[in-house]
Amino acid sequence: MRQVILDTETTGLEPTLGHRIIEIGCVEIVNRRPTGRTWHRYLNPEREIDDGALAVHGITRDDLAREPRFAEVAEELLDFLHGAELVIHNAAFDVAFLDAELGRLESPRTVAGLCRVLDTLALAREMHPGQKNNLDALCKRYGVDNSRRELHGALLDAQILLEVYLSMTGGQTTLSWEEAARDSAGAAGSARRPIDRPAVPLRVIEASPEELGAHQALLEIIAKAAGRCLWLEMA
Repeated sequence: MRQVILDTETTGLEPTLGHRIIEIGCVEIVNRRPTGRTWHRYLNPEREIDDGALAVHGITRDDLAREPRFAEVAEELLDFLHGAELVIHNAAFDVAFLDAELGRLESPRTVAGLCRVLDTLALAREMHPGQKNNLDALCKRYGVDNSRRELHGALLDAQILLEVYLSMTGGQTTLSWEEAARDSAGAAGSARRPIDRPAVPLRVIEASPEELGAHQALLEIIAKAAGRCLWLEMA
């Protein structure tokens, strides 16, 4: 399954008031493993940046004066997103801005018409009701290092969200970015030999009734604390 973790930075909060995207960051994963492919652009918004937004990301209009406009990179972006499920934190915000930018093109398209979208904020609220579920809070909850996040940045936030998403949905991948790149580069030229395992009979040890009871009690404690327990739902 191909997914793209996506984040944006903008000139303000309301696309209906003419605010624009100034940065897009995307990270590709396939079958829950980072491929090493990213897509990242700064964009010239052709308008001023609100003070509140500037305080969040620190990107000034002068910084963007020589950057391309959205229309100049739109097809390149859509090619990168094609066929993927988008993973976005607070997806309604980013999707509204992307749809507004696409709407300015001669042949308007929408994100929903091009991709499936998974909102990790909605997922976090379902998993952790009544708790803080912004990206920093989730980093703390799942032990994800966000020490580089002094200011928001689209590519950095997408990379952090990737780690949070994998932790939320079943555990972190064992590949670092460097390992992913080496694995991708070496896959075509290197052959992997199967491990020679001796044919020995496996010893099967079944749980006792007491152990099964203790396991069931623990699952019920998890369900009560987290609001749900997938093991119980699948049983």
